[in-house]
Amino acid sequence: MRLFVYMGAVAILGLSACSNTGADYRPIVDGTQDTAYETDLTACAEVADQRGYLNGDVQNGALLGTGLGAVVGGLSEGLGGALIGGVLGAGIGAGSQAWDTQDERKQIVKNCMTGRGHNVVG
Repeated sequence: MRLFVYMGAVAILGLSACSNTGADYRPIVDGTQDTAYETDLTACAEVADQRGYLNGDVQNGALLGTGLGAVVGGLSEGLGGALIGGVLGAGIGAGSQAWDTQDERKQIVKNCMTGRGHNVVG
């Protein structure tokens, strides 16, 4: 039982560590990074923050990972293995989708900055 608590804490810490990434991305632009750039970047980061890390994709990843992990763990180790596999699968599934969300947030910042007239090159 203690193992489940530790694994759950690790999964929560992992997701919370990603909470501000992606939206904090500073794109490389071909041009000056003046006050207009900083103002637009702040506004675009706020837009990207709207794509939260506990979105439906992350929840679905956790659910799918739980099911797959439980089946694999149950087949190899019985009930205890199913429980451990389910917890591990949930963490892996949610973590994978959260990583994708980070990339989405970076892309939101890039698109927003481009829309505001900045020549984003990276």
